[in-house]
Amino acid sequence: MSESWIVGINPVEGALSNDAERVRELVVEQGQRNARVLELAERAKALKITVNHRPREQLDKLAGEARHQGVAALYEAPPMAHENDLAALMERDGSNTLVLVLDGVTDPHNLGACLRSAAAAKVTAVIVPKDRAVGLTPVVRRASAGGADRVPLIAVTNLARTLRELKDAGVWITGLAGDADTSVYGVDFKGPVAIVLGGEGEGIRRLTRELCDFVAKIPMPGTMESLNVSVATGVVLFEALRQRSAKR
Repeated sequence: MSESWIVGINPVEGALSNDAERVRELVVEQGQRNARVLELAERAKALKITVNHRPREQLDKLAGEARHQGVAALYEAPPMAHENDLAALMERDGSNTLVLVLDGVTDPHNLGACLRSAAAAKVTAVIVPKDRAVGLTPVVRRASAGGADRVPLIAVTNLARTLRELKDAGVWITGLAGDADTSVYGVDFKGPVAIVLGGEGEGIRRLTRELCDFVAKIPMPGTMESLNVSVATGVVLFEALRQRSAKR
């Protein structure tokens, strides 16, 4: 396990709310008057977490390029879920299984935003290839606004093999590609499904696409040809949720 600094009001609040036992220390800027920061300090004290008040320069150093808003937390990150955990997660969710596969998302802000959407959509697991993903860095955790602690992120050695295992388990796989003929609004997302999105520039790889049962696009009548991967993730996940709630 590794320790890292989580900075900013929302990320620190998420850590205290969802995983307080892993917060080792809270650092608050000296002279801080922000009511939310002071409330976080009181919560930490109530949880028996050490709270230290330090000059702004020290928080600037801890935060690097991130905006700390006067508060930082030293956090012991839990180990990422293992690919062997996937079968149990799908068994737990059964026909409600909803898997998000990100094939090569390397920007930490995008991965964090995707995890945030995945957590909001109650995704079973987020799958990334070990050699084409950024991992759970402090920037990813901040961008996820607590989502990184609420949805399992699984880095797999062989993405093609994992996709085949999903198919063997009865999961229908839909990949997103801008040149597809089918709209995501014409795809049936009810039942156990996996949704595959590609990286920021290349999209999904050829072999990944070939292993999808369906390939679909998000219709864009405007002048833009593509969406940011995190925005596209939110669109398709909540279209899946809309369909799945309508069946009840």
